Amino acid sequence: MPDPTFSFIVVVDIEGFGKRTIPLQESLHTAMYEVVENAFVDVGVDWPSVVKLDRGDGILMLVPVSANSVTLAGRFVGALHEGLRQKSRMFSAEHQMRMRVALHQGNCHQDANGWIGEAINTASRLVDSAGLRAALAAAGTATMAFIVSDEIYRGVIRHGYRHIDPAAFAPVDIDVKELHERAWIQVPGYPFPPGVTPTGGPPAPPAAASPAPSPAVSTGGAIFPNAGTMNGDQFVGDKVMGDKFTGDKTVYGGR
Repeated sequence: MPDPTFSFIVVVDIEGFGKRTIPLQESLHTAMYEVVENAFVDVGVDWPSVVKLDRGDGILMLVPVSANSVTLAGRFVGALHEGLRQKSRMFSAEHQMRMRVALHQGNCHQDANGWIGEAINTASRLVDSAGLRAALAAAGTATMAFIVSDEIYRGVIRHGYRHIDPAAFAPVDIDVKELHERAWIQVPGYPFPPGVTPTGGPPAPPAAASPAPSPAVSTGGAIFPNAGTMNGDQFVGDKVMGDKFTGDKTVYGGR
């Protein structure tokens, strides 16, 4: 087996994708790539250098470490949020695009059929976690909900780098399949993620709470409120390769 590649892993997933008609799914799939690519370009990450593994209603991306984890957890999230906010002004209610987004890091292995690795499995399960789904469902004016692994939180978030507010993240315990660890959720535009009862912390604010106003700054890390609600669905998996899934292996590709 060749040596693994250490990468940042970003996963985006469109909420409620499977409930749309095929024409809407096609349109949202195109818009998803446009918004994500623009966000990477806005923060200076070379889009062609990102490995993109299509999940149909989402993308699992292996980002070179040259991109910088602080950039991904801060300015990239702000740029993605702004891109989704702009799309919301053009799309009808049934065409709204809200995303669950996860960030992790670790070794990834490539074989003849695609990419595998514990870090890929972890990122997939984070984006599909019940806590992240609940946060986005409860945040009626949000465009996205963001979750990071405890490893990312300890190495990046808690230090409060520029464009990152540690107080906006709530701790949650993830307990699915072989993943049993703490993760941290943020809903851009909200001072604290609604719909989340922090692990070992106080109850979350009520879902009806209004998001905190955000300064009008550039997309490189700005936080903006937005509108739209939907329900989500997504598989998580153990191996990235073709375009279907069997047994315990979720296979990412155009579905």
